[in-house]
Amino acid sequence: MFAITGASGQLGRLVIAQLLKTVPASQLIAIVRKPSSVADLAVQGVQVRQADYNDSAAMQAALQGVQRLLLISSSEIGQREAQHRNVIQAAKAAGVQLIAYTSLLHADRSPLALAQEHVATEQILRDSGIAHAILRNGWYTENYLGSLPVVLQYGAVLGASGEGRISSASRADYAAAAAAVLQDANAGGKVLELAGDTSYSLSELAAEIAAQSGKPVQFQNMPTAAYQAALESFGLPAGFAALLADSDEGASKGGLFDDSHTLSQLIGRSTTTMAASVTEALAALPAA
Repeated sequence: MFAITGASGQLGRLVIAQLLKTVPASQLIAIVRKPSSVADLAVQGVQVRQADYNDSAAMQAALQGVQRLLLISSSEIGQREAQHRNVIQAAKAAGVQLIAYTSLLHADRSPLALAQEHVATEQILRDSGIAHAILRNGWYTENYLGSLPVVLQYGAVLGASGEGRISSASRADYAAAAAAVLQDANAGGKVLELAGDTSYSLSELAAEIAAQSGKPVQFQNMPTAAYQAALESFGLPAGFAALLADSDEGASKGGLFDDSHTLSQLIGRSTTTMAASVTEALAALPAA
């Protein structure tokens, strides 16, 4: 039995879709806060169990009979260490044999503040005695393309990354990696630095968007504090804006770069290029 936490999220759904290619639906468990959010998965035969990262008892009940667990990191920044500890303790009590955890690229030496809770979680896993695999995921290309309509409206990609190289890949690429690790009998003990095959700067991203859209788009590099203020002006909560701005500054220091090609080796194909992701994102926009 395989279980996926955060199964209603974008990554979780993609992992389940990938697993369904090789694993019977009856052997998959989607763990979510609201079962109604994955009613479509239940129709396909996937088991749906309700649990919250904050409720260790409910998580332990949801993990009964599970051999392999994908712990997708919580989205609640600042609460994640405690939440992940709850899940790991519940998994141990339930007899889970392997945990795969979605961490951050080069978490142990990352300049990104985002790495701190991931490093703490990795230590909790080591201390737990449960066999585990660390999926140190790089940036999702979608992190940048989610704001594509605003980019096209104002003709600017904003950031604080300078000419830092970003080795991003698509969520689907990372989902394929997670599914592969869950099915790998020798996954225990692996620490995998996962990132795109090719890298780019935000200047190059802006140029690609301009070339494909036919609209003028340039990268506007900003001081970290000014970028944070701009994000807040767009309606982002201050804490989240600060985290994104810090991550961009980290990118300027090489925090989002990797050239190991571990991800493509794991999934057996090249990772999705930035240009291909731009094409897909533009195609998904409503017709003008």
